[in-house]
Amino acid sequence: MTVDRERVRSLVRELLEAIGEDPERPGLRQTPERVADAYGEFFAGVGEDAAAPLAHTISISRGPAPETVPSGAVMLRGVDFRSICEHHLLPFRGVAHLAYLPGEQVVGLGALSKVVEVLAARPQVQERLGEQIADTIAASLDARGVLVVLDASHECVTMRGAQQKNATTVTIAARGELADPAARAELIALISLRGVQEPAAHGAQGPVAT
Repeated sequence: MTVDRERVRSLVRELLEAIGEDPERPGLRQTPERVADAYGEFFAGVGEDAAAPLAHTISISRGPAPETVPSGAVMLRGVDFRSICEHHLLPFRGVAHLAYLPGEQVVGLGALSKVVEVLAARPQVQERLGEQIADTIAASLDARGVLVVLDASHECVTMRGAQQKNATTVTIAARGELADPAARAELIALISLRGVQEPAAHGAQGPVAT
């Protein structure tokens, strides 16, 4: 789906008038055009197939070492992302840490970051974004488990209301074998090297030590 830039321009002009501004004053004259261009980027993922980047997989067993079989996880840490919170249309941004336990097939690492990019380029909430990333990877690959950890700062928290400027939100989505906190403890420990810890699960001993 392509953003209707002309309609966005018209609505931004109306919004400027609604807050008591003059859209014809020099500083605002180009604002509707700029906002339309920005929204074209921010919401480019609306209607896009997030699974498309994962369509091309790589066989492990049919390579130069056919006796090779997957054993541990594949992890991509520190994927930068930005999105727009659907509640206030304010940005939130942070890093995504992605891991999966491959079956016979793996995927190019750039494809994983592309999944994040497509799904983040929509009106979102962080909780849903992490779940959608996990679902897309789990459904597209023959993965035995998937783990997605997002750590983000929300301008609806840092700039309005309580204005907690240093607050970040961490969410975890897991599928398959990695839905078990004990099974993903090693991966959480690796992610924690970048400052993210696993919240204590009900009945668990507490977060993984860094």
